[in-house]
Amino acid sequence: MSAKARDEHGRWRSRTVSFRMSEQEISELHLMVALSGLTKQDYIIRKLLNRDVIIKGNPRVFKALKDALTEIHSELMRIGSGEKPSPELFKTIETVTKVLGEMMKEDNR
Repeated sequence: MSAKARDEHGRWRSRTVSFRMSEQEISELHLMVALSGLTKQDYIIRKLLNRDVIIKGNPRVFKALKDALTEIHSELMRIGSGEKPSPELFKTIETVTKVLGEMMKEDNR
């Protein structure tokens, strides 16, 4: 039998919550989770309970940033100069920029 799932305060997480999301929403969620360095469960709990998500640079976050920037570059190369970028691409760029800005603030403290 597996170990009981407890949070950082030793509370047993015995309740399940589920909901539906669109493909665009789930893509955005996966990006935010990857860039946060948290587990999906911890990220969703913090956001739902209106707690701060503090991003600290670690190999997992840097890989997520690299993957996101590679995806942005590929999409920009694909569309060239004639096609209008999708709103999802702008959202991804905004998210990556925000994460990088927060990480730079942490470095300057």
